[in-house]
Amino acid sequence: MEHLEGRQSVLAALAARQRTIRVVLIHQGAHEEKVRDVLDAAAAAGVPVRRVDRRELDALVHGATHGGVVAIASPKPRTSISELIRFMDALTEQPLLLLLEGIGDARNLGFTLRSAEALGAHAVLVKKHLWDFDPVEVARPASGAYERLPLVQVEGVEPLTQLQRLGVRVIGCIAGAKRGMYDADLTLPTLVAIGGEKRGLSGALRAICDSFITIPTRGGASSLSLSHAAAIVLAEAMRQRGTRK
Repeated sequence: MEHLEGRQSVLAALAARQRTIRVVLIHQGAHEEKVRDVLDAAAAAGVPVRRVDRRELDALVHGATHGGVVAIASPKPRTSISELIRFMDALTEQPLLLLLEGIGDARNLGFTLRSAEALGAHAVLVKKHLWDFDPVEVARPASGAYERLPLVQVEGVEPLTQLQRLGVRVIGCIAGAKRGMYDADLTLPTLVAIGGEKRGLSGALRAICDSFITIPTRGGASSLSLSHAAAIVLAEAMRQRGTRK
């Protein structure tokens, strides 16, 4: 079982109903009006709520930012590639997917998921062999996006070529590409692949990319962090999609 820490994470998990939530723990000194939405969501989901003292909460959690709300739940299930394809079939807009390769920090992943959801990505893909994160450290900075956004662990490039056969273009974001992101049409079914700061995109992934784009920059740092690069490209995709409806 895992611990979900904080009101936003617990509310998102209760609404998503992807986990089995055993119990929601609320600080016994919490004002009723401040946790009313959590109490109502737990009741609607049939999840028991227990009032506990601060020491019991603090003994369970990683830090002091839980705000008096913690849930004990099963791990969030990963979305399979076949489930992703069924999910994409039900979309009423062209799919926008984000693939992260080489992300090494749980909080960085959490912030990236938060940006991805806010900027219109429908799912995030992460290489399976690179997934070694504490889910609590991912969930807290994600502010609920970790619960809501489909998270797909992929192994090798076959799942990506499967998406390509369905019409999804794989666009690699790399330094030095001849085409800038403003010149790419991101309104079509698209998977944007972004690599970590140390190694970038792997050779195997580059080999299957349909095209490459770069983020125009001027002077200063030689590269952007993965989380910032993802947010910038997704923001451009959202701008294009918003103006071409």
